[in-house]
Amino acid sequence: MPSAENGALPEGILSLLDTDLYKLTMQSAVLKYFPDAEVTYAFTNRTPNMRLTRAAFHWMKKQIHKLGDIVVTPEELEYLKHTCTYLSQPYLRFLSSFRLRPADQVNISFNVLDDSGSDEDVGDIRLDIRGRWVDTILYEIPLLALTSEAYFKFVNKDWSYDTQEEKAFGKGATLLEHGCLFSEFGSRRRRDYHTQELVLQGLCRAASEGKKRGWRGKLTGTSNVHFAMKFGVPPVGTVAHEWFMGIAAITNDYEYANEIGLRYWVGTFGEGVLGIALTDTFGTSTFLEAFKQPVPSYTTPKSGAAATLASTATASTLSSVDTLSETKSPLHAPIQNGQHEKSPTYAQVFAGVRQDSGDPACFVKMMRDFYDSIGIKGKKTIVFSDSLNIELCLEYMQEAEDAGFQPTFGVGTFLTNDFIHESNGKKSVPLNIVIKLSSANGRPAVKISDNIGKNTGDKVTVEEVKQRLGYKEKEWEGGSEESRWGTEQNGTGLSSLRN
Repeated sequence: MPSAENGALPEGILSLLDTDLYKLTMQSAVLKYFPDAEVTYAFTNRTPNMRLTRAAFHWMKKQIHKLGDIVVTPEELEYLKHTCTYLSQPYLRFLSSFRLRPADQVNISFNVLDDSGSDEDVGDIRLDIRGRWVDTILYEIPLLALTSEAYFKFVNKDWSYDTQEEKAFGKGATLLEHGCLFSEFGSRRRRDYHTQELVLQGLCRAASEGKKRGWRGKLTGTSNVHFAMKFGVPPVGTVAHEWFMGIAAITNDYEYANEIGLRYWVGTFGEGVLGIALTDTFGTSTFLEAFKQPVPSYTTPKSGAAATLASTATASTLSSVDTLSETKSPLHAPIQNGQHEKSPTYAQVFAGVRQDSGDPACFVKMMRDFYDSIGIKGKKTIVFSDSLNIELCLEYMQEAEDAGFQPTFGVGTFLTNDFIHESNGKKSVPLNIVIKLSSANGRPAVKISDNIGKNTGDKVTVEEVKQRLGYKEKEWEGGSEESRWGTEQNGTGLSSLRN
C-alpha cells in the first residue's frame, strides 16, 4: 500500500460535501416534509469473506468520531447557493449550522472470529445508525467510504496509486471518443480519497483532450459535491431508493408510495428540476403506474423570499410567500375534483429515468413501450448506473439510442476502485458494501428492485410487500452481488467486470 510522506495525503472524511449530491437533495426534501421522522440504517457486506482487522476497526472508529467536528464552510455554502440553485434558502440555513453527532447516532462494533488479542485478528464489523432522518441521512456515503479505506489501508495493502490517473484518463478518453455522456459515481466504494482525486484528474484531462479533438462524448460531472467544487465540474444526481423506502415505511402505503414520493419531490424542487426518476425501489412496473399520473397543482413550490425553489419560483402557480412549516404535504392536501384537469403527468415533466437493477435491455424496451403507450414521443433520457464498465456503456448506449432514448452513464467502482496486486498482477477486488435505510418511524423499510439479488431489508416485510403489489419475481444472470467484481481467488481482470 502507498504511504504518504509526512502525512501529505488526506485520510478519512474532511468535508460534509464529500458525499453524493442526492444525499443533500433528499435531506432538503426530508427537512421540508419529514423533519421529525425517526429512522435506522443497516450496514451489509455483500463480500462477507473480505473482513476488517482489529486495527482497521480502531482506525475506522476514530475516523467516525471525527465526523462530528466537520461543518460546512462559508465557501462551501456560497458554492451551493450559486451552483445548486434548487437548494432552498431554508435548507441552506439549516445546513449552515448542521453537525453530525456520531457519539449519539452511530454504533460500530467488531465481532472477531478467532480472538488472539492481536491487531491482526479479523472479524465482522457492525454499523448501526439511528436518529432523526434529517440528522442521519448524510452518514451513508462517508461510512461506506471509510469502511473501504480501512480495508485497503490495513488488510489488503498489496497495491499502489501508480497509473491510477492514467487509467482514468484512458477510460474517459475511450468513452468520450465513442460518444458517451457519463459522470463519475464512485464515492461510496472508492479505495480512498486520493484515489478519487486521481480519477477526477484523469477524467478532466480526458475531457479537455476530447474538446480539442472534437470527440462526441462529454464528462457531465461527478456525484461527489466536494470534488465537483474542487475540479469545477457539475455536481450530478437526483434521488435514491431511500426516499421512496422511507415514505413507504412511514405511511405503510406501498401501493401509492411511488406517487407520494414523486409529489413530495416536485413539491420541493418544482417541475422539471432534478428530473431523473429512479424506478426500481418496488419494481419498475409498479413505479410506472404512478409515473403516468397527473401532477397535482399543490406540489408546485410557492414563490417569494422563502420559496423552496428560488430558481423556479417565478414559474410557480402560487403567489404567496411560503415557509417550510406552512407547506402542506400531499398526504394532508387531498386532490379536489377537477384539480387534475390539463395537468401534465410525472412522465411528461421528468426528463427521464435511471436504471439501477435488472436487465438493462429489458428496461429499455419496457420504457419505450411505456412512453409510447401514453403518447410521449419526445426523446427522454435513461441514466444507466448499475455495475458499469466500458464495454457495457457502449452496449447499453447502442440499445438505448436504437430505441430513441438519450443514454447517459453513472460510472462508479470501475473508476475509483480498479487496482491490481503489486505482487502478482492479479485483480485487487473491491468491497461490495451498502448502507440502507432499515426502518422509519418504527416500521421496517425495504427495497424490492428489479432483481432478487438486490432485495433489501426485513425478509417478512419484503415478502408482504411483494404480495401487496403483485410483484413478479425477477432474476438476472448478471445480478450476482457476492462476485460482482470478481473474487480474490481467481484474480479475474476488471475489464470484464462490473462496478
